[in-house]
Amino acid sequence: MTFRQLSASVLEPLCQTLMIVGIVCLCQPWVEVLHRYGVTIILVGLVGFSIFSKIGPDSAGEQQ
Repeated sequence: MTFRQLSASVLEPLCQTLMIVGIVCLCQPWVEVLHRYGVTIILVGLVGFSIFSKIGPDSAGEQQ
């Protein structure tokens, strides 16, 4: 598995999930530490998604 395939199949969905977890952390009132770092979690997911979404998977024409 190349880095491009890993990025498209694992890292992009992981960053999307991290952004969703950050939103949930901001909306929950029970654990103050999660609420405090919710924006940071969202930003880490957003930066990661911005980076890994630019790295597209291998196209069929490049391998031939």
